[in-house]
Amino acid sequence: MADRSMRAWSVVEPGPVEEGALRLVEKPVPVAEDDELLVRVRVCGVCRTDLHVAEGDLPVHRPGVTPGHEVVGEVAGFGAAVRGFEVGERVGVAWLRRTDGTCAYCARGAENLCPASRYTGWDADGGYAPYTTVPAAFAYRLPGGLDDVTSAPLLCAGIIGHRALRRSALPPGGRLGLYGFGGSAHLCAQVAMAEGATVHVLTRGAAARKLALDLGAASARDAYEMPPEPLDSAILFAPVGDLVPFALRALDRGGTLAIAGIHLSDVPALRYESELFYEKQLRSVTSNTREDGREFLALAAEHAVHATTHAYPLSRADQALADLKAGRFDGAAVLVNDLS
Repeated sequence: MADRSMRAWSVVEPGPVEEGALRLVEKPVPVAEDDELLVRVRVCGVCRTDLHVAEGDLPVHRPGVTPGHEVVGEVAGFGAAVRGFEVGERVGVAWLRRTDGTCAYCARGAENLCPASRYTGWDADGGYAPYTTVPAAFAYRLPGGLDDVTSAPLLCAGIIGHRALRRSALPPGGRLGLYGFGGSAHLCAQVAMAEGATVHVLTRGAAARKLALDLGAASARDAYEMPPEPLDSAILFAPVGDLVPFALRALDRGGTLAIAGIHLSDVPALRYESELFYEKQLRSVTSNTREDGREFLALAAEHAVHATTHAYPLSRADQALADLKAGRFDGAAVLVNDLS
């Protein structure tokens, strides 16, 4: 396929998505390296990180990059060193694309902190295209029983939400606050409730608050309100630094706030006595390990975790990102390949 071309989305010049930062261009169909799979994209989830890449909130790693890292597709070919995959097999492609496997972080099981880590849709072209590639060692075999559209958000929104949940140090049967309730939070909430947590949602959108209650949350309030009871743990999914002191004040003594996003606006000055005293903890979340991904996908199958999705044709990826930015849908958007 090396001589074939395809229509794919490209971040031609980072900027507001509503002003054309993302454009359809002609690109060559990618060629799999020796250790990679060539994947024909069936669907690709729309993640807020894609918005950060398109708008320049994240620095440019690959000029003209094709975003997208929640890919469900089928193996269309592979490099000479690949073993154990077959053409036509369904696979998932996620955010973490490659690590060096040799650094101190990789050696201790923290490959998400690898200084040489590379990411799909940021360092390499991703799934807003008919074809993408992935190192075979970083591809996921997907559990049966879920269709392509439902599976896509699990591959980043689900996985990173799962890591954030573990980083929040939620005790068994604890009280969890979720700030923001989009693609990641609504999947995280399902796992937390299945494991016995009481979940309180704090988010700006009325539709998102309704979804939270429909999924079984104990309460759903505006993001700047206090929850009805002190929280053992909280996760900030909204990329809004102004919410950090509100979330810290909502914690009970010894509580933990985990910040799940890759980008966050500036955090205002914190008051030690009201927001950090009594051994409250503030933690960041950095990507995920492959083990996080495998663990979450198994839990998703075990607990029947389901994504609330809104399908867009791949040819309307720009509109999907604009709608995400404006908060026009609850749950997660998924692009269905109509370009090949």
